[in-house]
Amino acid sequence: MPVHPEAVIHPTAIVEDGAVVGPGCRIGPYCVLGPEVELARDVTLHSHVAVAGVTRIGAGTVIFPFASIGHAPQDLKYAGERVELVIGERNRIREHVTMSPGTAGGGGVTRVGDDNLFMMSTHVAHDCVVGSRVVMANNATLAGHCVVEDNVILGGLAAVHQFVRLGRGAMIGGLSGVVADVIPFGSVMGERAFLAGLNLVGLKRAKAERAQIHGLRNAFGEIFEGEGTLQDRARGAGERHAENPLVQEVVRFVVSETSRSFTLPAD
Repeated sequence: MPVHPEAVIHPTAIVEDGAVVGPGCRIGPYCVLGPEVELARDVTLHSHVAVAGVTRIGAGTVIFPFASIGHAPQDLKYAGERVELVIGERNRIREHVTMSPGTAGGGGVTRVGDDNLFMMSTHVAHDCVVGSRVVMANNATLAGHCVVEDNVILGGLAAVHQFVRLGRGAMIGGLSGVVADVIPFGSVMGERAFLAGLNLVGLKRAKAERAQIHGLRNAFGEIFEGEGTLQDRARGAGERHAENPLVQEVVRFVVSETSRSFTLPAD
């Protein structure tokens, strides 16, 4: 049954034929759901939410007024291909947030994980992959094809260039323009963002072991200072800190394939 009998739908809402609305869903006034939208159980759409395209929204997600979810990607190459937006569970998507589906040139799918908070007017562009427990503060934006790993925080008005990767636990300062990859647990800031250090507060909140944090601080200096290429220095740090999982995660990130450079410390 496309619309579950336990769903509560306001009489002014428009749910097009073919849309799937799960049990416990609440669809508020003047919301619009397209014919290929699927809502899992207990999804709440407050008033004036527009969900279009091939869009799946996971259980327990709440979307606030005037969010625009799943409409055509903002890509001039898009020519009406069938593309998707997949949103996980228990996300909080606040007012005026926009999320785009993928494009044919980027794999066709935009994916968002679980337990994220997207504050007012944030934007997730086409073909992005966003992990879980990510916070995007007001007006933060992701350009196309970005990868945001788990537990990343983006400050207000931060802007991330297309194809950039943000490693797990990174902290992006408000008003920062991020044009290159950010290592896991990195802390960046600035109009053209530079690597200011490690997100030590985030590591402590994540209950990382003190000895591992200390080792990561030492490895940070080894990776970003000295002779040789960044990748060579990272591999060397990995060998010297072979038993430290935090260091190994940073090393894997640095030596992996990427189309961007890396955000570096200021000169």
